[in-house]
Amino acid sequence: MGSTNFNVIFQRRLITMSQYQKVTAEFVKALKSAVSGKVMTGAEINEDFSHDEMPIYGKLMPEAVVEAKTTEDVAAVMSLCNKHNIPVTPRGAGTGLVGGAVAVDGGIILSTAKMNKIISYDEDNMMVTAQAGVLFNDLAADAEKHGFLYPPDPGEKFATVGGNVATNAGGMRAVKYGTTRDYVRAMTVVLPTGEIVHLGAPVSKSSSGYSLINLMIGSEGTLGIVTELTLKLLPLPKEVVSLIALYENLRDCIAAVPKMMRANLHPQTMEFMERDIVNVSESYLGKSTFPQKFENKDVNAYLLISFEGGDDDSLDGVIEKASEVVLDAGALDVLVADTPQLKKDAWAARDSFLDAINSTTKLVDECDVVVPVSKIPDFLAYIKLLAQNYDFTIQNFGHAGDGNLHIYCCSNDMEIQDFKKQVSDFMPKTYAKAYEMGGLISGEHGIGYGKRDYLAEMAGPVKMRLMKGIKDVFDPNGILNPGKVCCKL
Repeated sequence: MGSTNFNVIFQRRLITMSQYQKVTAEFVKALKSAVSGKVMTGAEINEDFSHDEMPIYGKLMPEAVVEAKTTEDVAAVMSLCNKHNIPVTPRGAGTGLVGGAVAVDGGIILSTAKMNKIISYDEDNMMVTAQAGVLFNDLAADAEKHGFLYPPDPGEKFATVGGNVATNAGGMRAVKYGTTRDYVRAMTVVLPTGEIVHLGAPVSKSSSGYSLINLMIGSEGTLGIVTELTLKLLPLPKEVVSLIALYENLRDCIAAVPKMMRANLHPQTMEFMERDIVNVSESYLGKSTFPQKFENKDVNAYLLISFEGGDDDSLDGVIEKASEVVLDAGALDVLVADTPQLKKDAWAARDSFLDAINSTTKLVDECDVVVPVSKIPDFLAYIKLLAQNYDFTIQNFGHAGDGNLHIYCCSNDMEIQDFKKQVSDFMPKTYAKAYEMGGLISGEHGIGYGKRDYLAEMAGPVKMRLMKGIKDVFDPNGILNPGKVCCKL
């Protein structure tokens, strides 16, 4: 799907929009009288609403945008749109990478960005309740002020928590703490019919029928719109120390990962990166943090690992043992980032990978496959060999501890149609290899619109039929985020 050009998308849009009603002036008037939030049409709509952070999947303007302020606003919009058969595309901060928040069928974009209040803390039960439009960065910082850690750590810090739940965002701390799914206790959801339901409860266990809350997590806004969340918190670690392990090659670098896990050291994060992407990032930041030489040997791969503890003394033994593990596994050297500035510099380089790519590259497409950790070197060796058949270049990095790999196709000199054509040949082979190795086509970015056809190919007809059946139960008229995940245009 990444190769589909704008004209083809537009033609499909014209065909599929015929099954929906147009947004009329009378309907806009009804919307404005039904909601407390702002309703925008025509020139009032900012161009940003036409795309997400991966615009190669198309830029398509909605007919109207509603900035909801309350759950009742969302319910009113959904009720009206369901009655009049008008498609609705939910949107948080628009930071997705798979076209999930693009109005491919026209209609309305329903933005939850203004629903951004942190409602309350339950400190005894270590939970926080917040509206879905709260930015991850704001929630994490506010939780710290209360002495808590919100463990999920997606790469995009300015995504909304509702968007994180919609895609089951993972991030760098998933190796220790798991993904967003593991921290959702309860939620308020507006169904496509406009009905409001409360799923889950502020408890840690449940054997109470089908887990509708877990069905909603990762559904990418196709089953319902999450408006409020109760999230699990953990005590805030007192100290965090990071290590940078230097390697001559990626295979030795990744071989250290299972040894680290078996050593019972419980790393908070474990990221791998190769020299090429580090060079791009450091050039973007204007600062060098990762050594490129050690005793006349080239450093071509790095492990960036962090550990947390109650104090420096408690971490000393962990750091010493972790250093032994990576050195025994072939590391050339180990650097300890134990001051605020060193930690900031090391993680700034890692956090800026996507920004660095986007700032230096005109054409970008990407995938975030997940494979068994032991298969990372073989998978990346396959990708590098495969990439020799194409005119674009590859940048890659990822979460070494959980096997989630980010593969970016990049070009500055190709024509866009040729780029899309070549990427459309490259991507199916990439996904097929991941699947062959026991992996899946997305670890955290989701399927959205851009990866939908690849999911259908990998999942097969039976699984797709089950997913489509679930979609039909929740959304019998097919108005909520149509054309995404399991739904064809």
